[in-house]
Amino acid sequence: MLHLPPATGLGSIMGVATRRPPHGHGLLSAASAQLKHLVLLVLVASVLLPIVVLFLNSLRSFPDIMQSPIAWPTTFNWENYPGAWNTADFTLAFRNNLIILALTVPVVCAIASFSAYALARLRPPGSDVITTYYLLGFTIPAQLYIVPLFIIWVNLNLTNNLLGVAIVYWAIFQPFSIFLLRAYYLGLPLELEDAARVDGCSELRVLTAIVVPLSAPILTTLAVIISVWTWNEFLHVTMLISTPDLRTVTLSFVAFTAEFETDFAEQSAAGILTAIPVVALFLALQRRFIQGIAHGGLRL
Repeated sequence: MLHLPPATGLGSIMGVATRRPPHGHGLLSAASAQLKHLVLLVLVASVLLPIVVLFLNSLRSFPDIMQSPIAWPTTFNWENYPGAWNTADFTLAFRNNLIILALTVPVVCAIASFSAYALARLRPPGSDVITTYYLLGFTIPAQLYIVPLFIIWVNLNLTNNLLGVAIVYWAIFQPFSIFLLRAYYLGLPLELEDAARVDGCSELRVLTAIVVPLSAPILTTLAVIISVWTWNEFLHVTMLISTPDLRTVTLSFVAFTAEFETDFAEQSAAGILTAIPVVALFLALQRRFIQGIAHGGLRL
């Protein structure tokens, strides 16, 4: 006769299924979650607090700021914003920044797409050496090559030239762009590319018709990152631009603070005006930005 062990009874099975973890374990998990939330709140506060103070000071008068640097505005002085815009000549600076963006972002994305596709799919001879060479771009600080770069650009008559600034950006933004796109391309399915090759598509056609459309999220992410870096870049434009009519936003802001350092209210308003475009760009494309980063970080 077959004897079943007592544990196989329905009541025993239900007892095991409904068994709960010890009460102390639940308290420990809840405390750990609360600690994580507390750390995140501290980090968010450390980022947002300076922005909030800057915004509040942009609405205050200069005497109020001198009395108390951190306080709620007694009156909202919105006229600080048009005053800062006119004083720093942001109309001209924003135009120059937009021109540099138009010259930089499409070219960086295009060159990085070709290079990343070659490293991820074609694997030409010496591709490992080329990858290592690009990797060195992350480790070499700009201060090491800034003087020879300036000498070369002077000899080529590329100083005080927005195209000359954009050419520098094409080079310094390539290593990151190539590695980001290469990681994304490695995660794309090969079946679609192989089917296109069977249909007679060249590698260029495969890249433009198959890979690039599938890479819209990561290309959007790359465009946002390059736009933010270009908008906020200061070192190279300081070296290459000295003509007032070609000043970028960062140069105009620095010149504003150097020439009118007594008016902290207008300085704060100028800081807010400088940050608005990149913040608006990120908020408009944040979903694609996060999606591209998540997929692009799968493989290296």
